[in-house]
Amino acid sequence: MPPEWDWESGEGLLGIDDPAEVDAAFERGERRLGTAVIGLAFNCSLEEASPRIVRAMQLPDRDQRGFAFTAAGTAARLNGELTPELYAALRAEGPGRKSIAENAIDDTLGYVPFRQLPLWLKWWKVVSKVQDKLETWRLESAYAVSDAWKALRRRR
Repeated sequence: MPPEWDWESGEGLLGIDDPAEVDAAFERGERRLGTAVIGLAFNCSLEEASPRIVRAMQLPDRDQRGFAFTAAGTAARLNGELTPELYAALRAEGPGRKSIAENAIDDTLGYVPFRQLPLWLKWWKVVSKVQDKLETWRLESAYAVSDAWKALRRRR
């Protein structure tokens, strides 16, 4: 007996392992396609899941697009690589702290070997490390000034 997926509630979609079913759901205009592509990332090969994840990244519903980017991050974690199409979709969305792709890019940077990253993502890794270090120094300086100010106020 084939598994049943409840497209209305989303129940069971994280277990979906049939790319053809997801393709049919795209054609029907189902609402939970972002959730379904996370299931594909868990249960199918990267080559099977990738085109459907990219397609879900273009959905009009921001929440479902967010789930599609989660699927890309999941694929990076599980496979230690992404397809050129997924890298292109991440690049199109853009890295940065306010990007919907932020977590997917962070997962990619954490789980894909540096030598396998495309050049733009290698640069982003360097830039983000520098930004993190500068933010650390800024916070440490602010805490030091705050502590010094508190110590001076106690002496009075």
